[in-house]
Amino acid sequence: MEVVIVPDAKAGGELIAEAMAALLRRKPDALLGVATGSTPLPVYEALAAKVRGGAVDVSRARVCQLDEYVGLPADHPESYRSVVLRQVVEPLGLTAESFMGPDGNTADVQAACEAYDRALAEAGGVDLQLLGIGTDGHIGFNEPCSSLASRTRLKTLTHQTRVDNARFFDGDIEQVPHHVITQGIGTILEARHLVLLATGEGKAEAVARSVEGPVSAFVPASALQLHPHATVVVDEAAASELKLADYFRATYAAKPAWQGL
Repeated sequence: MEVVIVPDAKAGGELIAEAMAALLRRKPDALLGVATGSTPLPVYEALAAKVRGGAVDVSRARVCQLDEYVGLPADHPESYRSVVLRQVVEPLGLTAESFMGPDGNTADVQAACEAYDRALAEAGGVDLQLLGIGTDGHIGFNEPCSSLASRTRLKTLTHQTRVDNARFFDGDIEQVPHHVITQGIGTILEARHLVLLATGEGKAEAVARSVEGPVSAFVPASALQLHPHATVVVDEAAASELKLADYFRATYAAKPAWQGL
């Protein structure tokens, strides 16, 4: 696992956006896995700026969701389909046909989960999956004690995750759904490149446990230690509990530029 410590969220967003742009230059029809929430916004803003400036062509790019609420209509402003369309697809000038996501408003949730796993495989797999991390170490909506081999499935959200997400629902936890469809940890690990972005002191403990602690289902993000190409990008605040922070700074500073992320 490579750990890159950046000054702030904007620098992290620019670094990851350039990695995405470099991927699209090599593979114009790459499938980008996108995350929701406030943390990845600097990535999408930086990538959109590159598109507007002509630095990268995304006309053949594809994007796919990491997860989706169950029971919210697809056009609900806080469904993750709506969020991805608003924050990623539209700013990049992509078409709706370039977008993949699970159906969270179906009567047969299990079938929707299985169909989404198949769709990702049939699309050739995810080339780069962007991830955030919860304060309890969850990735996607794989809460603590999720199987490290899990596939796309139905999950029940913890109270803390619903509290964390209430800010998107006018601060009202009662509006936050109890269930989601999420790519499982096993599904996530099939992406060719995993990039986790974490910013802020509130994520520092989760980052340290994921990077420097043992691989454990209790800390789902620790599964990234098992991946052959996993990159963790953190700002100074999120890196504040890393015991090996100086080592991570030194190794990244010495990294050949041609390697990229």
